[in-house]
Amino acid sequence: MPVSSSSSSQSQDLISKLTSTDPQLKLKALRAIKNQIIGNKTKKLSYINLGIVPPIVQILGSSSSDSSLIVNSAAAIGSFACGVDVGVKAVLDCGAYQYLIQTLSSEDEKIYDYNWARGSFIKLEILGFDYDMERGVVLVKLELGFDYNLVVDAGARALRMIFQSKFAPKYDFVNEKSINFLFSLLNNENENIAELGACIITHSCETSTEQKALCEAGVLQRLTTLLGGSLNQRDASLESLAVILKNNMDTVAKFVTVDSGKVLSAITELTKDRFPRTRLLACICLIGIGQISPCFMEDMRIKTKLVLILVELLEEPDRVGDETPFVLADLVTTKEDLQKIAFDSNALDKLCICLCKSPINPKRTEGILLALAELCSKLEICRSRFLSLQVLNMVTDALKHDLSEVRIAACICIRSVTRSVKSLSAGRFMNEMPVTTLVQLLHDSFITVQVAALGAISNIVVDFTTHKSIFIECGGVTQLVELSKSMDSTLRLNSVWALRNLMFLAGNNFKEGILEELTASTLASLICDPEPPIQEQALALLRNLVDGCGDSINHVFVEDGLVIGAVGRQVWSASESEVCVQGMFALANLAAGSEVHKEVVMHCLLPPQAGGCTQSVIIKFLQANDSRLRTASIWCVVNLSYRGCFDSYSRIERLRTAGIVSQIKTMVNDPCLDVKYRVRTALEQCMACDNST
Repeated sequence: MPVSSSSSSQSQDLISKLTSTDPQLKLKALRAIKNQIIGNKTKKLSYINLGIVPPIVQILGSSSSDSSLIVNSAAAIGSFACGVDVGVKAVLDCGAYQYLIQTLSSEDEKIYDYNWARGSFIKLEILGFDYDMERGVVLVKLELGFDYNLVVDAGARALRMIFQSKFAPKYDFVNEKSINFLFSLLNNENENIAELGACIITHSCETSTEQKALCEAGVLQRLTTLLGGSLNQRDASLESLAVILKNNMDTVAKFVTVDSGKVLSAITELTKDRFPRTRLLACICLIGIGQISPCFMEDMRIKTKLVLILVELLEEPDRVGDETPFVLADLVTTKEDLQKIAFDSNALDKLCICLCKSPINPKRTEGILLALAELCSKLEICRSRFLSLQVLNMVTDALKHDLSEVRIAACICIRSVTRSVKSLSAGRFMNEMPVTTLVQLLHDSFITVQVAALGAISNIVVDFTTHKSIFIECGGVTQLVELSKSMDSTLRLNSVWALRNLMFLAGNNFKEGILEELTASTLASLICDPEPPIQEQALALLRNLVDGCGDSINHVFVEDGLVIGAVGRQVWSASESEVCVQGMFALANLAAGSEVHKEVVMHCLLPPQAGGCTQSVIIKFLQANDSRLRTASIWCVVNLSYRGCFDSYSRIERLRTAGIVSQIKTMVNDPCLDVKYRVRTALEQCMACDNST
């Protein structure tokens, strides 16, 4: 942000006052700055760029005996940090954190001297602060008349603002000193300090080990007592409880038994609270418990209640309304029953209405898109309803949003909506969706955006009409091929996945065009990629390539059989079942080709170097526990033994010699129907060939 000459002059004037030796000038400047930046993000950023933060932090660190200066400098620091990550970084870079921590010393940690004349203890003045490393507390001596409570409140409030940011320092709760410090906050009688302790838990607790450490230290019990405190304490306690319980069976199991389950009942009651944020946080806690302990969510009334509360909270302003869509998305993810309840509760319609409102907070936009994505992830009725509400343009507009998080959410939403087979088969998305915008996102500077765009593209290009050309014409294939060569394995995986889907049921001309861009050498390299998931998708791509007429099969034999050689090596050496499944299906499709093609497959499965001493890999696959692998393998045998071919008798004899026919005879009652039916076909073909000789 450029700084004007007038702003520069103002900055110098403020800095001059802030660095003055006159406490009153400092105080006046602090109050002026504080009043101007409260709720004004633009002003905050302007002052940060003008260099106002360092002298304010300096005042906080050097005014050990002036409570007014400490209170106002701490308040200004808190305002700079509130809701602005740049502000948080600015105050932390200047060392404000340690100074703010020093304001939190508890009353009984002050050093006193007894005044015999007055018959009471008085506080002694010292020049600074001291930190007791062994006890984990701050020792402070203050002059008589120092307003301790105001200082503590200001410091705690400023720290709470800082701990709302991802840039705030994190505490390691496996460390005993961190736990002791945390308890010194949670057990403090000062409401702001206790609330700060809960905020630190919310910000810092990230691993199951830390969750366990907090639980074993007795933090759960202390947090539950804060539920009976003020509104701020209650909300901070709920938020930190949700973090400790998240995805942790042990902490959930311990929590539900606290006070014989009365605390759980109390949180359930808080879903009826008159304050929206309290209701939201109570829902978050219950959702976290339900995800780990499904029996808690078995009651349909609880499920419906949570959905209805969240749907109602969607219309709340500010932070509650911004966070609610994320919570709703978390509640219904992967759960069809909850998605149906949400649909019946009009959640999808309300989300779409909220999306169309203007202006809308980017965070809320992201949450709405993610919630829509979850609601449309499984149920066709949700996808149909979404499309009927004519909000697709709003989602596509979000693909161009300045924030990467919103672009990602828009891609995820499109990916879910395009799971509609009905709409895909009609070519609807190729007509309506801005395919060019998605292709442009493949050039995005954020890898996460590129991956999300690839996910949406993977669904869109599974097109049952002739509209694949739209994607190809806007350079989509070229970019997919480029990303398939990326050093990032996630990009390689998703780009190959998209190419696989693009190849699905494509005409021969399209296949030739795609392979010309990809090249046989790149395909062979992807088949032998170090990452098994990429191997799987590359083989699936090949499977789609050779599915169909003989002309498409011929593509595999270019460059001296480089591709088929890679397939053979993977089939024999891969340890991942998924890789072998796709490899065998690819070989099965090849075996449906000409005599030459069948012989190549026979060479892959019964290589001469085996010399009859090594069991054919196909027998191992026919004996596999994975029914998909048995299905792919028996399909391969069916195509190899097809008796309408010139040399079928010779191939069947080689299969019999290798023990493959004997193995198939043991599979006539295979539990998988697909395998069972194909076994019968293979045996009939073998018997018919025997009878004809």
